[in-house]
Amino acid sequence: MRLSRWIPTGSMLLVSLISYIDRNTLALLAPTILRETHLSKTEYGFVISAFSIAYMIGNPVWGRTLDRVGLRFGMLLAVTLWTASSVSHAFAAGFLSFAMARALLGFGEGATFPGGLRTVTQTLAPHQRARGVAVAYSGGSLGAIITPIVVTPIALWWGWRSAFWFTGLIGASWLVLWLFVSRRGDVRTPARAVSAGVEVTEAPRFTDRRLWGYMLAYAFCALPIGFVIYGAAIFLDQAWGKSQAEIGRVLWIPPVGWEAGYFFWGWLSDRMCRAAADPVAPLRRLMAVATLLSLPLALTPWSPSFPLVMFELFFAMFLAGGFIILTVAYATRTFSPAHSGLIAGLGAGAWSAAVGLSMPVFGRLFDLHRSDLAFVLAALFPALGFAIWLWASRRGGN
Repeated sequence: MRLSRWIPTGSMLLVSLISYIDRNTLALLAPTILRETHLSKTEYGFVISAFSIAYMIGNPVWGRTLDRVGLRFGMLLAVTLWTASSVSHAFAAGFLSFAMARALLGFGEGATFPGGLRTVTQTLAPHQRARGVAVAYSGGSLGAIITPIVVTPIALWWGWRSAFWFTGLIGASWLVLWLFVSRRGDVRTPARAVSAGVEVTEAPRFTDRRLWGYMLAYAFCALPIGFVIYGAAIFLDQAWGKSQAEIGRVLWIPPVGWEAGYFFWGWLSDRMCRAAADPVAPLRRLMAVATLLSLPLALTPWSPSFPLVMFELFFAMFLAGGFIILTVAYATRTFSPAHSGLIAGLGAGAWSAAVGLSMPVFGRLFDLHRSDLAFVLAALFPALGFAIWLWASRRGGN
């Protein structure tokens, strides 16, 4: 295996890492920011919704843009936009300014996963693509791991606003790197649309139930990622009385599960699907197992010990990362990789819509001190997504 072939995918790992540092900084510092700006948890939920709605719109827009204008210019434009938007959080003072900054950030970051999947399908062989998606997407989970470790001391030493200047700096650094990486021929020139060794020409169509099954499975099965990212700090502050410093010391743990989930499920998917006559059949079995294992998240508020709470959050993200890999693996085996940017955008956009609609509800439940109900709802979403996808993928067609 030529390692140089993985350089573009590695650059997408970095861009997804940066995007999640940008978006997780607000979630991590939420207890401090809410106290200083007098935002309620319900208003915080709507701020998250502003990001999620813009991210939902941005994903298919950037996906189509990258498919048409190419990776080099498209990613340069997107990362420039969201870097400026991230810095703008440092000037926010209330609900409206945070919502506006968050919406601009969400729209720009809509290019993250379309860029990652487009790069993987354009530069890697078909049998490497599930692992390639794991690498490209894993920057998100790695960013969630790094954010508490790096951002917490910056915020404690220089204030929470300085953390957003830091996110702008790392975004600008990636743009310099991309100017060099994007000169490669495999980045500038799209490859032939091949899936599992066979040329695939079928484009995703909104009249196709398989496309809707993919989108809703991605949205609902991976929703616990958004719930943990945006709700964990508030839950630990409210239910366990943890300080901002204590939260920063432990909130890197759940995303480790997310990171491990990407690579474990990516490896397992490639291994089981490579020799299968019907590559979708192993995905069904893996999705069923992950769905059953996701249900214990509902029991988190009743956990008798803090370490067990952290394990449950860790395991929920491990499974949610697997759902992303498995649904994307299904979509890239069903539709032409020539439309991979759009495929990734539709999946991540549907997830963002689900997060945007659910976070105000979760925020309200936290305001009412009903975290028990919030966790039950979060645990049931994967089962709903799997049921919809199972029906759509079996029935298929129009």
